[in-house]
Amino acid sequence: MTQERKRALEACGISVDDALERFMGNETLLERMLLRFPEDPSYGELVQAMEREDREGAFRAAHTLKGVCGNLSMGRLYRLVSDQVELLRGGSWDAARAMMPSVTQVYEAVCAAAAGR
Repeated sequence: MTQERKRALEACGISVDDALERFMGNETLLERMLLRFPEDPSYGELVQAMEREDREGAFRAAHTLKGVCGNLSMGRLYRLVSDQVELLRGGSWDAARAMMPSVTQVYEAVCAAAAGR
């Protein structure tokens, strides 16, 4: 992984060193998982559940997205979605829904960086 690539990933909140530790130093595997991240359905499911006002579905999707972000050391997105999960768990639907623009902005930045754009 080049230093430029590492800087781009870290700029959007991905801790490359932490991720590499989790992937036992295997940069190829990390790169493969980063490229596949946008294919994970949990963000799309979260958006759809929010649009349908499906509280249970939103909680499930956000919780899954949180886990994926944690495993890939996507700290900024992980923290946002973790906060959203806690709001959903506590029944604060409006506050959780109000977080969606921030979640979307960070999600899109992570996807762009993961894809090398």
